[in-house]
Amino acid sequence: MDLDDDSAYFDLGGYAWPHDVAAPLLARRWFDRGMVWTFGFNHDEAVHCFERALHADPDFGLARWAIAYAVGPNYNRNWTSYDDAGRAEALTRARTELAAAVSDDPVTRQLIAALRLRYPTGDANDIDTLETGHAAYADAMSHLAQAHPDHVEVQMLAADALMNLTVWALWDVETGEPARGSRVLEARRLLEAAMATPAGRRHPGVLHLYLHAMEMSGEPEAALPAADLLRQLVPDCGHLLHMPSHIDVLCGDYYSAVRANEAAVRADRRFVAARGRDNAYSRYRAHNLHFVVYAAMFLGQFQTAIDAADELAAELTPELLDAPGLPMADWLEAFVPLRVHVLIRFGRWAELVAEPLPADPDLYCVTAATVLYGRGVALAATGHVDTARSTREEFRAAVKRIPSSRALFKVACHHTMAIADAMLDGEIAYRAADYEQAFDHLRRAVDLDDSLPYDEPWGWMQPTRHALGALLLEQGRVDEACDVYAADLGVNGTLGRSHQHPGNVWSLHGYLECLERQGRSAEAALVAKQLEFASARADVTVRASCACRTGADRSCCD
Repeated sequence: MDLDDDSAYFDLGGYAWPHDVAAPLLARRWFDRGMVWTFGFNHDEAVHCFERALHADPDFGLARWAIAYAVGPNYNRNWTSYDDAGRAEALTRARTELAAAVSDDPVTRQLIAALRLRYPTGDANDIDTLETGHAAYADAMSHLAQAHPDHVEVQMLAADALMNLTVWALWDVETGEPARGSRVLEARRLLEAAMATPAGRRHPGVLHLYLHAMEMSGEPEAALPAADLLRQLVPDCGHLLHMPSHIDVLCGDYYSAVRANEAAVRADRRFVAARGRDNAYSRYRAHNLHFVVYAAMFLGQFQTAIDAADELAAELTPELLDAPGLPMADWLEAFVPLRVHVLIRFGRWAELVAEPLPADPDLYCVTAATVLYGRGVALAATGHVDTARSTREEFRAAVKRIPSSRALFKVACHHTMAIADAMLDGEIAYRAADYEQAFDHLRRAVDLDDSLPYDEPWGWMQPTRHALGALLLEQGRVDEACDVYAADLGVNGTLGRSHQHPGNVWSLHGYLECLERQGRSAEAALVAKQLEFASARADVTVRASCACRTGADRSCCD
């Protein structure tokens, strides 16, 4: 594909900036494409499109504004997420474009003036001053939204500015109330007003932001209509195809989450074929495959999960991770060992024991630690307790080699490795018949899991309650296990909304067994029907909520 051939470009749907601008048709077309990529967080490609717009019309002030908007911080990237050189480059580019941006259109002039507030200094090392720019820009955009209530673009940009004040901290996930300092209620009002118009219901930026605005709330299901409007709206933008799954998974629709991300992966392949792998958008491509793995595991679909995990690992080559310019290893290496989590989920013990360590354990440090964690769990589950203990020491040594900068999207790998450590302690103690200590370790893992910062998918791949509930049941502690499953499913309301996993086949199985053993036949009949539906899409027979339940009467799945 010749990306500079106007007639052969990606299919980005029908979006167009809805207000007249004084620019040639070709310049406006490239500008519109750039805006769609901006809505879809592919900012490098967006800048390319805006530059093509300027090539067609060097006086196109709105395109200069758009470059300055695209190179700056966004909901997934604050100033501290840039390396020093990248932050300096972005800041210089933004200020240069805004200085040159002029327009006869009053709204465009106001947008330019507001965005200048976002870049209050040319000193890329003065993070404190740069952070003050967020608040000044948000205030300016809030006022601009009040002045132009019928301008959907202004409403969307104002909501974006407000949400960026507290990225990924819009709501208190325990209470469902706005987080301290968050202006999410104002952003929500703007977006819902926009979606009340025909233009807003077709606007990829409005719909995308609304999904982010609502996913951490106590009612993510309120965003299901927006998620449905966004599906397939932009056929070649992988991130926008993926975004409905953020809501799907919170509502227990794991099937739709898989389908959305498989569509995103296909779009990503088209983008890679044209642009290659070595670009910042690689982070989002990893995110889409990660989501396939996560949602497929909840469905009980081993083959879908393992295929996506292996495809992702194959993409993350040493050449990509160690490339100069961007901290690719810190961003992406933690995705490589997703295969290990799939094997644990489905109890593939022999494969876990045989899983090789990476050839470069320094570059692939999270992978090395995760492989050893999986090996230790498998050895414990198969009764090789002494070998599992020695593997645990190897695991802990490997964890020490992980730099603090290594993360799985929003979650530092040291936090997830702490969960792995507690889980491994619990599995070993359980197989050594030290049950009280085992349950103490597993409860610690649950607490650590619950304390992770919000992310979607969640930072830990298999809910820790699934292991705790399974082993409690194996020891006949039915009432305790029942509470564990009810919490995971969101039945008893003890967990914040984003910690719940409604309708997942694993907890449904455990919960049904608890209800039957407690003699709660009416409730059991209802849950049995839910389990019947949930099991229909699994490609394994689920027999327990965790493969670690290996008693003579029960195994995880076959």
